[in-house]
Amino acid sequence: MKKEVTKTTGKAANKPKIKIIPLGGLEEIGMNITAFEYEDSIVVVDCGLAFPDEDMLGIDLVIPDVTYLKDNIDKVKGFVITHGHEDHIGAIPYVLKDINVPLYATKLTLGIIEGKLKEHNMLRTVKRKVVKYGQSVNLGCFRVEFIRTNHSIADAAALAIFSPAGVIVHTGDFKIDYTPVWGDPIDLTRFGELGKKGVLALMCDSTNVLRQGFTMSERTVGKTFDHIFAENIRRRIIVATFASNVDRVQQIIDTAYKYDRKVVIEGRSMINVISTASDLGYIKIPDNTVIDIENLKNYPDEKVVVITTGSQGESMAALSRMAASIHRKVTIGPEDTVVLSSTPIPGNEKSVSRVINELERKGAKVIFQDTHVSGHACQEDIKLIYSLVKPKYSIPVHGEYRHLKAQAQLAIDMGVEKENAIVLSSGDVLEIGEDSAKVVDKVQSGEILVDGLGVGDVGNIVLRDRQNLAENGIIIVVMTLEKYTNQLLAGPDIVTRGFVYVRESENLIEEAKQVVTDSVLDCIDRKVSDWGKIKLEVKDTLSEYLWKKMKRNPMILPIIMEVE
Repeated sequence: MKKEVTKTTGKAANKPKIKIIPLGGLEEIGMNITAFEYEDSIVVVDCGLAFPDEDMLGIDLVIPDVTYLKDNIDKVKGFVITHGHEDHIGAIPYVLKDINVPLYATKLTLGIIEGKLKEHNMLRTVKRKVVKYGQSVNLGCFRVEFIRTNHSIADAAALAIFSPAGVIVHTGDFKIDYTPVWGDPIDLTRFGELGKKGVLALMCDSTNVLRQGFTMSERTVGKTFDHIFAENIRRRIIVATFASNVDRVQQIIDTAYKYDRKVVIEGRSMINVISTASDLGYIKIPDNTVIDIENLKNYPDEKVVVITTGSQGESMAALSRMAASIHRKVTIGPEDTVVLSSTPIPGNEKSVSRVINELERKGAKVIFQDTHVSGHACQEDIKLIYSLVKPKYSIPVHGEYRHLKAQAQLAIDMGVEKENAIVLSSGDVLEIGEDSAKVVDKVQSGEILVDGLGVGDVGNIVLRDRQNLAENGIIIVVMTLEKYTNQLLAGPDIVTRGFVYVRESENLIEEAKQVVTDSVLDCIDRKVSDWGKIKLEVKDTLSEYLWKKMKRNPMILPIIMEVE
């Protein structure tokens, strides 16, 4: 029988393309969230927060702007989450209040997320499903497979996103650990299988791309702890680490048990994560090892280990409060050995140094070298993934711009064509298919600031006012005018905060009052009756006087009261 030969039409060449839209996680460490869109389907990978910069005064958290998802809510099929760190799950309770779609994650990741949903009274309203390694979920036009990886928290996953345009591999945060504390090593076989079948694009973790070599196994830290415990046999040991590093906590508990020490777990986030991990079986705590902090006084110092938060020098974390002598239960002294089991996140170096100095001043012995290994892949690990996956396109993720650029170059070195190594910015819409990949649009993205219970009600103007108040202080000018004649009946009185110490600056305040009085009388003489204009005149005149006198520029707030 003769085979039919069909001619290739123009339509066959017009292969499907999908859109990749990072809404956060680029140009910064944190706030990871990426949307994948094809026709009427959107799948979102991760939904993280970032911690505020020093100039974000009073801000608690920073979450991504998901206006694009809200505008296309009918297309959003679900969120797939790679692992349980704050920079990948922290914004979920805030975002799902507006975009309530199902969540898919591994067991521990979902357990930690459920703790957050419980705090926000959202457990009943949010659909969620535990996904095992090797399983897939079908979401609209997409199929997403979870692949085992290693990281500094158990149950981390990479994602193979099967789309009409091809397969996209998203590594999540990962390292290659052949001897993990918990579970099995990364499933390199699956990465290789995907590579053989053909991968359209690799979206790979860039956090440690500037570091040469391989990332060391988490188990090496266990040996370091053994040495520390052996050398500090007669001292109390306090270990500060990331709350979410369950494997690290497991090793500390194992070492404490070996040296017959009781363990106190301190810090709200540490207690929450460890209790969730323990309930789900991801951490094994020997019977009668963990004690409540209330019972700390019942044991001699050399029989106790305190595992605490605060390794990044956060001002309200437990270790910082201990260092500042404001912790209710733990007082640091010369008989204490404090271990900082983490590397400072870029930007936190000053805070960490301050805490170390305060601890040393109290006589404590501080150990911070060789007590941490990274949870992120270094250059050789990343090269291995590229050699297995063999992607046509490289789209670096999870890092500052310098990290993304460095990985793009690494991808080129590993055989990706130069024009196919694409560095995106948050909000870019990358349209990608077998034949081409280009940025075709830009959508709204950015930061939403969370202050207490207020989400998004503090913007750039409010932050600028806070900055001004913090740097220059405020002057409030109060005066009473008659309703119809605008005669000055009382005042002006001047109240200052954060500007000068009034009792030592009485002459300055008196002169300022006179300047305001002259300004108001001048307005009355010129028949200015609009209070807005009078306030503006007072503000400008007083501001000019203070600048000439003191070279300072405080916020000036005129208040006019009316009397009939």
